[in-house]
Amino acid sequence: MTLADPDPELAALDSSALVDRFKTLECPSLAEMQGEYDGRLLRQPHFLATLFWSAALKNPAWLWLGKAFRPVSDEAGRGYNTFRSCGRLLQHFPMATLVAPSRYDGRPAFQLVYRAYHSICGVVHMVDEVRRIRPGAYLLIGTIGFTEKQRLVPVPVLLKGPVAEYRGDIGRLRTPFNVAEEVPGLNESR
Repeated sequence: MTLADPDPELAALDSSALVDRFKTLECPSLAEMQGEYDGRLLRQPHFLATLFWSAALKNPAWLWLGKAFRPVSDEAGRGYNTFRSCGRLLQHFPMATLVAPSRYDGRPAFQLVYRAYHSICGVVHMVDEVRRIRPGAYLLIGTIGFTEKQRLVPVPVLLKGPVAEYRGDIGRLRTPFNVAEEVPGLNESR
C-alpha cells in the first residue's frame, strides 16, 4: 500500500467545504467497498485537530495507510485499518460497516462503526461516513466523541482503491451492542 495521491480539488478545500462537498456525493454500496484502500488526511477543522491526527496517523513508527472492507451480507460488512510498523503491515481497529443515514444530511452513507468491536476507536465512539467522488475515489468524514456536538466535528479523509485484497477479519465483537446507538436516524430508515 502507498498513501493515496493528493486530489488537487479536495486538497484545496477546508473542512467545512469538504463536508459541503460530501453532501453532494452518492453512497457506495456494500458490495462496491471491498478490499484495502489507501488513505490520506485532508484539511482538518482547526490546528489542534491537525496536530492530533497527524501525530496519531503519520507517526513514522506507526504509519496509518488506510482502511479495508468486505461485505458480510446485503446489509452489513466488516473492516479494519492498516498500518505500517517496523516494515510490517498490521491490521488494527476493526469496524462494522453498513449503509445508513448520514449525520450531516440524512441521505445514505457507507458507515464504519467502530463501537461494534473492542478497541480504542470503539471507546471514543468513532464513526466514519463514506461517499463516492468517482469510481475508485471516496471522501470519508470521520467523527469521534462522547456527545452529539463532539461527533459533528469532521475528520476529512480521501480514500482511493481498492489497492489490495482484504486480508482477513480481526477483532472481538462487543456484546451487547446496538448499532442504532452509534448511528443517528438508523431506526427511522429501516
